[in-house]
Amino acid sequence: MDFPVKVDIEKEVTCPICLELLTEPLSLDCGHSFCQACITAKIKESVTISRGESSCPVCQSRFQPGKLRPNRHLANIVERVKEVKMSPQEGQKRDICEHHGKKLQVFCKEDGKVICWVCELSQEHQGHQTFRINEVVKECQEKLQAALQKLTKEDQEAEKLEDDVRQERTVWKNYIQLERQKILKGFNEMRVILDSEEQRELQKLEEGEVNVLDNLAAARDQLVQQRQDASKLISDLQRRLRGSSIEMLQDVIDVMKRSENWTLKKPKPVSKKLKSVFRAPDLSRMLQVHKELTDVQCYWVDVMLNPNSTISNVAVSVDQRQVATVRTFTFKNSNPRDFSDFGVLGCQYFSSGKYYWEVDVSGKIAWILGVYSKISSPNKRKSSGFVFDPSVNYANVYSKYRPQYGYWVIGLQNTCEYNAFEDSSSADPKVLTLFMAVPPCRVGVFLNYEAGIVSFFNVTNHGALIYKFSGCRFSQPAYPYFNPWNCQVPMTLCQPSS
Repeated sequence: MDFPVKVDIEKEVTCPICLELLTEPLSLDCGHSFCQACITAKIKESVTISRGESSCPVCQSRFQPGKLRPNRHLANIVERVKEVKMSPQEGQKRDICEHHGKKLQVFCKEDGKVICWVCELSQEHQGHQTFRINEVVKECQEKLQAALQKLTKEDQEAEKLEDDVRQERTVWKNYIQLERQKILKGFNEMRVILDSEEQRELQKLEEGEVNVLDNLAAARDQLVQQRQDASKLISDLQRRLRGSSIEMLQDVIDVMKRSENWTLKKPKPVSKKLKSVFRAPDLSRMLQVHKELTDVQCYWVDVMLNPNSTISNVAVSVDQRQVATVRTFTFKNSNPRDFSDFGVLGCQYFSSGKYYWEVDVSGKIAWILGVYSKISSPNKRKSSGFVFDPSVNYANVYSKYRPQYGYWVIGLQNTCEYNAFEDSSSADPKVLTLFMAVPPCRVGVFLNYEAGIVSFFNVTNHGALIYKFSGCRFSQPAYPYFNPWNCQVPMTLCQPSS
């Protein structure tokens, strides 16, 4: 290698810090490269001053220590340079033609080789363009330098692309893992639904079995008793027929009367068919219902109770998640079973958007819950924090629970009576009886403010829709509403995704 070319290439692969050939070269975004040990030491010197950032020792460009990239291409060039570096004797041998022993002074353009003057005159190089080495070295150096820069740039680009591919691979792995978890969760939820339905059907079958067997056992006991009574009469009649005339006639009227009055009472027939015959559940419908629940659960908000909206007979827990009636309450000059003033509002209020929350009503024999929104009217005045219309006769304890007074609620009364309260033309609300295939231990409430929708879901029964108020007109912010009624078992607000 010609000395000027060698010197320039060595300069490209020399560390600006230690001025030695690069060892384990690391490159910055600005294009400068350093030995790994040299640049690491520089970073440690400046890290306490520059708060996590360092600057290039050559051009002072700022960089993050984590952005250093290993430069394998430069490392390969360093190895080649090391191979070229040799003793003066070996260098002199390299300058001599191995065929003719003459000094290499001519460059053959066609073959791209350095030759001696004898080679230039030989048949092998006849007609070729030849030049003195010093005439072409600069051009060759520029070409090699351009090729080096081009390859270095492309190598850096390839390295960046490699990092991009690695990051994209990580993103895809995370995405696939997330989808895998969704699939496993979805099918697990389906299994839970099916297992629950299976247990419910088996429980219904067992209840039917117990009922039928109890009826048959009662019928058997009744027949056994009748046979015992008939056996006594038969024995008495046989004894009289075998005895003397006096024995036969003694109290014969009583015996005859008992015999005539005795009649076999046949047990009531037991149906040979079950009250409900098993039919395979509509899985697609069940999944659709479950999907509707999971869709609204995306809008779950962590609702808390407002203790300032309660009266003395209602207690809110310290964590503001439970509300319960604390003692029996008697109203003067009104229905003693009226607990409508026991309502509690949520701390949050909503004037736009979609919201969902869940309430645990396990063990309660009565409750009312839903949404309350103050009605904008100058003729309304407040009572216990809620709207009260003095022009309406509140003889019915549920009279105020209707949309026209700002309540979109459902409730449970007398352990098993589920109702929804709608508007009506009379003073009493329109009370709708709701059928529950599975009594809810947990009720989900969904509010779509703009669409005017309040929906209730039976979370216990895989999200079956209990009731839906449509066309709700909210003129004021809407609040979650809770009323524990006359049951001291607390209503509990569930935490999101609990």
